[in-house]
Amino acid sequence: MSDLNRGIMKFKGADSPRAVTISTVLLLGSIAALIIWALQAAYALN
Repeated sequence: MSDLNRGIMKFKGADSPRAVTISTVLLLGSIAALIIWALQAAYALN
């Protein structure tokens, strides 16, 4: 069992490349959206 298949990710295929890629895209996309929103709110870029 790999280390990625433990903890809260206790389902089969939790460490598959597809699941890791989807999770990474969602996480980085959310962070980017928050940064863009914060910059627009703070500096009124538009």
